[in-house]
Amino acid sequence: MRLTVTPEQIRAAFDLIADDPSFKESADLVRAGRAPSEMLQALALRPEILRAFAGFSSCVYPGGLIERRIKELVIIEASRRNACQFCRDSHVAVARMLGLSDDPIALLDTPDQMSERERLAVEYTGAVMEDSTRVPDALFDRLRSAYTDAEIAELTFTIGYINMLNLFNNALRVAYAGEFQALASGDG
Repeated sequence: MRLTVTPEQIRAAFDLIADDPSFKESADLVRAGRAPSEMLQALALRPEILRAFAGFSSCVYPGGLIERRIKELVIIEASRRNACQFCRDSHVAVARMLGLSDDPIALLDTPDQMSERERLAVEYTGAVMEDSTRVPDALFDRLRSAYTDAEIAELTFTIGYINMLNLFNNALRVAYAGEFQALASGDG
């Protein structure tokens, strides 16, 4: 990571979000005496942003209207398109912890293994990222047949949200170091 953050800065900032459900896995790491992800470390340099991020995040992740499985697929698809190692690899680990698939990236490459809602969400993610001003009406009509308008709003917000995080992490060279695998294996 291109930024320097001290353990004291992490602890002080993390106290603001330690009980937020959006950061359950990271809170578990901190409680186990380990550092949170580099992304949260970078955000810890501005505790106000970290707190706002926690509130912003908790609206759609991990909760919200859409199943977490679908959100993980959307996040992984967007992150691989943006070449965000941190988001892609950390969410592959989370997806595995949730039992989504042993290989979520391979699942994205085999749409016949996904549900209709999953396929549509992944296809919509690609269309929004390719050119958000030209999402085909036919795709949107198919999306509407499987999702409510509120879910489409949440899905679209989630796509924008992960793109913002991809840019943040890529610019700062934030790397994923396997924090969630260690937690899942009991090494955390």
